[in-house]
Amino acid sequence: MRSSAATTNVKSPVSAPPLSRALARLVLDRHRRGLPSEVLARAQLHALDSLGIAVAARPVLPICCEVIEAMSFGAEGGASAVIGGRERLPPASAAFVNSALAHALDYDDIHDVARLHPTTVTLYATLAVGGPARADTARPLSAIALGNEVMCRLGEACSPGGEGPGSDWFLTQLFGYLGGCVAACIALDMDEERIVSALGLAYMQLAGGKEAGFGVGSTARSIYPAFAAMGGVQAALLARAGVSGPETALDGAAGMFRIYLGADPGPVTRAVLLDRPGWTWLATEVKPWPCCRLSHPYVAAALALREKLGGPPRSGRITVAVNASAAKLCRPLEGRRVPDTLQDAKYSIPFMVAFTLAHGRVDLGTLGPQVTRDAEALALAQRVDIMETMPDKPGHPPAEITAEGPGGSVTVRRTAAPVLDAEGVRTKFLDCMHHAGHGADAALIWDRLLGTLQQGTAEELLAALPRSRE
Repeated sequence: MRSSAATTNVKSPVSAPPLSRALARLVLDRHRRGLPSEVLARAQLHALDSLGIAVAARPVLPICCEVIEAMSFGAEGGASAVIGGRERLPPASAAFVNSALAHALDYDDIHDVARLHPTTVTLYATLAVGGPARADTARPLSAIALGNEVMCRLGEACSPGGEGPGSDWFLTQLFGYLGGCVAACIALDMDEERIVSALGLAYMQLAGGKEAGFGVGSTARSIYPAFAAMGGVQAALLARAGVSGPETALDGAAGMFRIYLGADPGPVTRAVLLDRPGWTWLATEVKPWPCCRLSHPYVAAALALREKLGGPPRSGRITVAVNASAAKLCRPLEGRRVPDTLQDAKYSIPFMVAFTLAHGRVDLGTLGPQVTRDAEALALAQRVDIMETMPDKPGHPPAEITAEGPGGSVTVRRTAAPVLDAEGVRTKFLDCMHHAGHGADAALIWDRLLGTLQQGTAEELLAALPRSRE
């Protein structure tokens, strides 16, 4: 955590309310005053991006069918809709399925310093309860923005790097239980006492260890935000029904900060969470490429290197310099060079560098399940060496790639990926529709969803999505 008080064990003033209550008050105050038009417009844009990704994922990835089958067992006929199909599930199950669809392609929005995907959790927690509650879309947009803000403030307070507090957690999942809970509570128009209880009940479910990402061979890495969306909905519904959760869930003797992050939240951490003006989550960006965000600077560097070389490097070793954060996407090196699953490929810096050098593009059309049999990319990956020599810092890791060209060694360094503006998000959405088999109607689908977000209900928004052509 940022706070020096976290290491010196300086306590917050006795008069300060528990952190859960202070967060609930902050959220309700902003909600009641009304959110700025800029914030609501960004929530709308990120919702459209996420819905497009979910529609694109459902017909092409086996794990999407597996999740739908699992969460439908004994649960058909619920009140909440599933994206792209006719299934109706109980709210918590629907939140799980839809969140899983939105993350399955690893294409969802990301806050780089907080290192989490907020909308993937909050949108689907909101829609899962907003449909049965007959909420118009004005309330869900506020719920998404406020849930995102809670998640991103928690992530920035943690500011994870390659080592230390937060480095071994999927923070989307860990903090998503709380952000998803807040979003569901706002969608359900809950008061302060029930939101405090809901945060305590969300705390009782916290999880999110990164072994599914650090290890290889598991497809479950592609659905981890779904656990948080489901848990946030469960917490909100329990509190709404009258179950009371612990008020000191975040900063108590056995609260989240002490157990999960190793120290009490001191005054600096509380200030990051409670006192800063503005909207932290507006730094969240829409991904330009469907792969792990930590690999994005390496994709950018590989594209630039390929352009300089006039194609992939024909001979010699390819040296990739990484920092402590990115190094975790390079181990075990032999396993990362030869991914067993699409999820492993997207999470592997050695493979993503090789894939980008081989093809000169990274998109839904090229980066699919077939990559595990991509002979050219696999051959290049065997030539990739990793050097952990770059400085670690919150946010984007710096990326440096060196390869041999006709005139000698060529080195390219990049520190960021391209940023998509509103038109870029629309173009990405249209591509997602094309990928899902709805290319001819893509622009109409965008306009229909946009109109529903501006004036419609949560249920109408889900109904406006095209059905999957599985």
